[in-house]
Amino acid sequence: MFRGLIVDYAGVLTDPDAADLYAAVDGLRDRGVRTALLSNAPGGGTAKAKLSAFFDALVFSGEVGFAKPSKEVYLIAAERLGLPADNCVFVDDSRGNVAGAVAAGMTGVHHTSVEATLAELSALFPA
Repeated sequence: MFRGLIVDYAGVLTDPDAADLYAAVDGLRDRGVRTALLSNAPGGGTAKAKLSAFFDALVFSGEVGFAKPSKEVYLIAAERLGLPADNCVFVDDSRGNVAGAVAAGMTGVHHTSVEATLAELSALFPA
């Protein structure tokens, strides 16, 4: 059973229908799933306040010194959730970043649409 969800920002949470993803993340968090944002951005800046309402951990490549698809950045995100990598699902719109997460031991979801990602999350985190 998966206990952690790690989500990319640009390309996933910036999708025009991202409100449904935010709601899904919030719903999973209410069910005890630990959540993290993992971004290759240099730092959180003003986005941290908004995003911290949905995520237990915010990991920015510019702050931790590793960028996706480097194995280390996924392990840092899992560690910040207090979970082993194999308990985490990672969502990104980049196939290369998803492959990096899988190489680090996570289950990967390639985001192509909000609808498809929500269907994958429903299957991976059954109610």
